Amino acid sequence: MNNFLPSELILNEDSSVYHLKLLAEDIANVIIVVGDPNRVADVSKHFDRIELKKSNREFVTHTGFIGKKRLSVLSTGIGVANIDIVFNELDILSSINLYDRSLKKQPRKFKIIRLGTTGSLSDEIPLDSILCSKYAIGIDGIPHHYNFDKDLFENTLTDSFTEQTNWPKELAKPYAVASCSSLWTQLFDPSFKAGITLTMNGFYAPQGRQIRIPLKYPELTKSFKKVFYNGFNITNLEMETAGLYAFGKIFDHEVVSISTVLANRITGSFSKTPQKSIEQMIQLSLQKIEKL
Repeated sequence: MNNFLPSELILNEDSSVYHLKLLAEDIANVIIVVGDPNRVADVSKHFDRIELKKSNREFVTHTGFIGKKRLSVLSTGIGVANIDIVFNELDILSSINLYDRSLKKQPRKFKIIRLGTTGSLSDEIPLDSILCSKYAIGIDGIPHHYNFDKDLFENTLTDSFTEQTNWPKELAKPYAVASCSSLWTQLFDPSFKAGITLTMNGFYAPQGRQIRIPLKYPELTKSFKKVFYNGFNITNLEMETAGLYAFGKIFDHEVVSISTVLANRITGSFSKTPQKSIEQMIQLSLQKIEKL
């Protein structure tokens, strides 16, 4: 037994984890995560066989097979706050016996691949491109609540980003993280773009979108082009990747993020065929994932 209090490790009546409502046997070691619950079926329709479908709130899970490869696809909802829930509960499934709340002697190590959508910050990355995030910078502040080895993160990139953008002190402190290098190498395709993804904590003003209320920092997004690190510059904006990369390092799971570019913030354009673009990303990524 251990000291996991019922108010800390919250389980459902069937011993499944609280939000995802999953048992350890429900989830494969290879997990595709998507933001939109409706995109789960867009991925699992390519499975040869689906053995499980579960859902609770915005968290939908399908587990099945492509050939002999067992894999799961799970929706996270939007933002790093949701990633905090999803990643903790996946790690609980990997490392804790839910029936007696004991730590497993041999925890499972997951390969987690995000298939998402994003907005480009470069006119060299056109609409409907597929982009793989080598690094990610987050400004949500959530990983700062955890006590971990700071050397797991890319602190030089954090410092460079903060300095080059003159990052406002009243906003959350940025953090920077690398993808899992081995998984990135296995999944990267020559047709993909690559760069540093900026994970923001909102869709409108935090990403420089002004609708009715004026932006407090209207020039901030323009400063992102100054940042350059290990041969990569900031290429895109979205809302999950940095959190996934951070928790991948903290909890020791392998993570990489692949996105299709639906918006170009430089030209102000949006994809005319978003579903076709997403489907292309899914099919190409599944060809790679099947070989893991």
